Amino acid sequence: MSNQTVGIIAGILTSTSMIPQLYKTIKERNAQNISPFMVIILLCGIGSWTYYGVLQDDFPIIITKCFFLPG
Repeated sequence: MSNQTVGIIAGILTSTSMIPQLYKTIKERNAQNISPFMVIILLCGIGSWTYYGVLQDDFPIIITKCFFLPG
């Protein structure tokens, strides 16, 4: 998989991560619960961004995205 492909996938995942939560909130008319699917997509996106940063040797991406990954 090319570096650019990883970057595109990471961008798509993090950009669309809120869609399941928005759909659930509108459908249920209740914003108290958070969709676990949204959290999974977001974590996958952040993980992909971190990997992309490693592939590109881009330390600002690596450092900023690693703060969001669970340890």
